[in-house]
Amino acid sequence: MHYYWGMIQPGRWVLVLGLLGCQLRGVAQLATAENEYAGKPIAAQRDVVDVAKSLFPGRNFTERDTSRLQRGLPLVWVIPQIGYSPQTGLLAQVLSNVALRRPGANVSTLISAIIYTQNNQLLFTNTLNLWLKQNRWNVTADLRVMHYPQSTYGLGMHTNTDRVVQMDYDYLRAYTTLLRRLAPNLYGGMGLQLDLHWAIRSYDARRERTAISRYTYGIEGRSVSAGHTLNLLYDNRPNAVNPFRGFYANAVFRNNLTGLGSDTDHQSLLIDVRKYISLPGQSDNTLAFWSYNTFTLSGNPPFLDLPATGWDTYNNIGRGYIQGRFRGKNLLYAEAEYRFGITANRLLGGVVFVNAQSISEPNLTPLIPQKPYFDRITPAAGLGLRLRMNKLSRTNLAIDYGFGADGSQGLYFNLGEVF
Repeated sequence: MHYYWGMIQPGRWVLVLGLLGCQLRGVAQLATAENEYAGKPIAAQRDVVDVAKSLFPGRNFTERDTSRLQRGLPLVWVIPQIGYSPQTGLLAQVLSNVALRRPGANVSTLISAIIYTQNNQLLFTNTLNLWLKQNRWNVTADLRVMHYPQSTYGLGMHTNTDRVVQMDYDYLRAYTTLLRRLAPNLYGGMGLQLDLHWAIRSYDARRERTAISRYTYGIEGRSVSAGHTLNLLYDNRPNAVNPFRGFYANAVFRNNLTGLGSDTDHQSLLIDVRKYISLPGQSDNTLAFWSYNTFTLSGNPPFLDLPATGWDTYNNIGRGYIQGRFRGKNLLYAEAEYRFGITANRLLGGVVFVNAQSISEPNLTPLIPQKPYFDRITPAAGLGLRLRMNKLSRTNLAIDYGFGADGSQGLYFNLGEVF
């Protein structure tokens, strides 16, 4: 989910700062020596706190109190925010962030949010990323309860926006994973995942019930996907908030079983790979590549659990298209982005990006087994601005505008880089 910058606390301005940038981004780390390696030393950089202090020297601004983390004490923020995304319209939320650091470990975070949107969507989310001593173990959890009416367009790549169908539903996501360090930067483990949708109903612009496609699994009423996962993760990025070099690879095999409560037995595989290159070398400019692919290996997942545009873990794939624009059993996605500084002090930066996605076409003869086939690739491109919210963690406020095919376009906000 995209998260946003915002609001005022009585007596002082509150800026989304510091280790808040570590939220919702997997491995949370402080950027210190690594920041200097990536170009300009921290002392020569500027962020919004520095700007605010120069404009209002008499104000008492929130400080970057990283010493509490070094002493094993938690840092807590509660922040009201406003934002926007194509799938939600305007939104208001209250975000809380708790950060804690165990001896020799990455920063652990617990992020909670209550969100209400212009499209009458209501979301309650909790995301835990817990690192134990010396990073030997990592525990993650993702709990979401959502009332989330949303437009959908059917299956495959040959759909159009003239035949949009509105789906109303409520949604519970409960994921947890336990990872053990196997070697430097390499982790393996297992998890449990539950996706429960209920009160599902679909209708067209005239509020008449309508079918989405010939796909009959999880279209109306209630659907459940429940299973266990096998996980393998490699991550050697010095800073996961805003990587400037390194490599990330995550593979998740999910086995949904009726014995665990799933509607059907079905298996899936997720492969998420990212590469970051400082370009030119030893600079703070970065050329980043992202490949996100998810496959249905067997069975028939419920409609709302099928891979779709914007339905990755943090709802970021497919800038240039609205969430849920393309949906199917298998998804291939690739993106490249160049991140560069605009001002010498790194306060302002910019990005240009291109991406492409393809969804496998539906099997119109379900009684005959059919291999997935991809016969269309849909590109998008765009550009964006970056505002340095915190120079210690390299956290940026990201504002992007993307253009896709058939007139598709959108404005996107993010706290931290998209990938």
